[in-house]
Amino acid sequence: MQSLEMLANNLANVETGGFKADREFYSVYISADGSADPLTGNTSAQPVIESHWTDLAQGVLRNTTNPLDLAIQGDGMFAIDTAAGTRYTRNGSFRVSRTGALTTMDGNAVRASGGGGITIPTGAPVEIQADGTVLQSGQTLGQIETASFDREGIDKIGASYFAPFAGVRAKPMTGTVLQGKLEQSNVGTAESAVRLVAIMRQFEMLQKAMNIGNDLNKHAIEEVARVAT
Repeated sequence: MQSLEMLANNLANVETGGFKADREFYSVYISADGSADPLTGNTSAQPVIESHWTDLAQGVLRNTTNPLDLAIQGDGMFAIDTAAGTRYTRNGSFRVSRTGALTTMDGNAVRASGGGGITIPTGAPVEIQADGTVLQSGQTLGQIETASFDREGIDKIGASYFAPFAGVRAKPMTGTVLQGKLEQSNVGTAESAVRLVAIMRQFEMLQKAMNIGNDLNKHAIEEVARVAT
C-alpha cells in the first residue's frame, strides 16, 4: 500500500516542473516472537519499506519562449522565501508580480543572494546569466540565490520544494543557470506504470493468500470441533 501510494503520487506529478521522484528504501523486518527454523536457526524475515528517498537526478530540459523560465544544468537549486522560511526548488517557472517582484507561480518571492528579493521594472527585456545574475539594460538588478545539498541533507516538502535538515549548511551551486528553459519531472512514466501494475498484482496475490489462510484456519477449527463432539 505504501508503494502504491508513492507510485501514484509520482505519476500524478509527471507534468510538474522540477518534480523529483520518490523511491522505496527497503529493510528487513524480523518478528520479535518469530520462531527459529530448527535446521538453519534463522527466524522468519520479510522486506518492509523503512522510508522513502528522493531521486535528485536531473530531468529533461525543455525550451520555452519565456525569458523568466529558468533551469539549472547540473547540481543546484533556487532559493525561495516562503511563509515557512527559505525553501529550495528546481522548478524555475518564475513571473513578475504586480509590484515588480520576481516570484514563483504560487506567489513566493525568489530570494536574492544575501537576502531580500529581486525587483524587475517593466519596459525592457531581462537577461539572466549563468550564475543567476539578473540584468536589464546593462544594469544589475540582483543575483538569484542558489545552493546545493547532498541528498541526505534535505527533506522534500510538497511537490517541488525542499528544506535542509537542522544543522545542514548549503554548499555553493556547481551547475549553470539557463534562461528560457524549464526542467521537467524526472519520473519515468513507462517504468512507473509497469511498476504500478506489478505491485497491484502482488497486492492481489497477497490478498488471495490471506483469504486462503483464513479459510484453512476456519476449516481446521470446524474439523477440531467435530472430532471433540
